[in-house]
Amino acid sequence: MLTRKQVELLSLINERMQADGVAPSFDEMKDALNLRSKSGIHRLITALEERGFIRRLPHRARAIEVLKLPEKMARSEPLSVIQGGARAAPPRPAGGMAVQSAGAMEVPLMGRIAAGTPIEAISEVANHIGVPGAMISSRSKHYALEVQGDSMIDLGINDGDIVVIREQSTAENGDIVVALVDGHEATLKRFRRTKGMIALEAANPAYETRVLRDDQVNVQGRLVGLIRSY
Repeated sequence: MLTRKQVELLSLINERMQADGVAPSFDEMKDALNLRSKSGIHRLITALEERGFIRRLPHRARAIEVLKLPEKMARSEPLSVIQGGARAAPPRPAGGMAVQSAGAMEVPLMGRIAAGTPIEAISEVANHIGVPGAMISSRSKHYALEVQGDSMIDLGINDGDIVVIREQSTAENGDIVVALVDGHEATLKRFRRTKGMIALEAANPAYETRVLRDDQVNVQGRLVGLIRSY
């Protein structure tokens, strides 16, 4: 049986992974659970891992797999599989979990996206890839891109990962988006609007935030999932 705080943290991690494709930071967890220090989060994470609800991936910042949910939570919150799988084929769910009533759906794999210095915009379908149906909505268009670079590594997005993107032209502060810069450079960054400008934030201290005019940035989609091959 889980404590109330353990359930709250597990719910937070699961919701954020479904929404953003990555787990929240320890600071975000601490603030959400109204804890005074990150040591309390470490204890909760360890307890959830020991009980088999989550798994931490070694040597990857903020990389957490949700392996299962408590029965009550599972009935009300369908689990979206984010990690695991093979490229160009229907992914194998993380941790050996079965995806029920949510078969794999194919989305176009459009090529590579820079998580670093922006690269030339991607416009041609290179292949197709199967993703869990729970990860995407049939009401929206989606596509996949292979990550190139390490500027988003602190959010658990590594070089070589496949990101699943929902097509949309708008973004909220904090969203991880595919941004088209000056009409020809595409990059994967966190979106933030500030003082009439748009900031494209990296998640790696080695990269500077790019601050651009509104007319220089065209949002191409929002991150909804992450697929990693092992």
